[in-house]
Amino acid sequence: MPFDPLPPAADPGAPRLDRRTVVVLLTAVVLLIVFEYWGLADWFRTSMWHERVAGWLGDGYRPYFDLLPYQYWGVASLLIRVLIPFGVVAFVLREPLREWGWRVKPHWRDVKPYVLFLAAMIPIVTVMSLMGSFQAKYPFYEGAVAGGWHFWGYQLLYGLQFLGVEAFFRGFVLFGLERRFGWYAIGISTIPYVMIHFGKPMPETFAAIVAGCLLGWMALRTRSFLWGVALHWSVALLMDITVMSREIGLVRILGRIF
Repeated sequence: MPFDPLPPAADPGAPRLDRRTVVVLLTAVVLLIVFEYWGLADWFRTSMWHERVAGWLGDGYRPYFDLLPYQYWGVASLLIRVLIPFGVVAFVLREPLREWGWRVKPHWRDVKPYVLFLAAMIPIVTVMSLMGSFQAKYPFYEGAVAGGWHFWGYQLLYGLQFLGVEAFFRGFVLFGLERRFGWYAIGISTIPYVMIHFGKPMPETFAAIVAGCLLGWMALRTRSFLWGVALHWSVALLMDITVMSREIGLVRILGRIF
């Protein structure tokens, strides 16, 4: 009898693993580990690269020394969560990227769910910003309250982080597993997405279950995750501004930002 490296399926009619699914699952697991240990602001802050990069940027960037770890976080998200999966899809799996959510669909029927989601989040964020746990957590970079480049230098790279989150969880993992698992891929991609919220306020972690499922559903429905990037970043920006406005007042923070 020839050796079968795979155990018998619990369901005799269940499909065997395919190359595409294996590549996506293994790549996702490895990149989750890499990002956790070498992609976060805390790692950069305690590494030799913090001082080196600050030195390369020169004395003019010294006032933003504490901002650098958060900017690194955004760049690392772009590399680990966007460009590497991008390369796996294009050069390993050799599939068109537009089939993995990399497409913009400007039709109102596709944009409408995201607009409604954002509208629903405004009162929720307003309430959450009253909680001490959120006020202690946001914005991650405390210097953002100073406005100017302290704010925008943080927010623009923070936006890259959300591109990474959506491209990875609602792009690479979701669309990569959809062919094998169908709509169940939403649940599968939501599990690690919720886990990256560990350490954040508990209400936000539970809310990530709902957000992950809804964003996954909207991505599959529209065949794109890109509107999810705009939505995710908008909610985060709203949270930061709301929390800071409670600290120094809305008029003052808007004056510093604009």
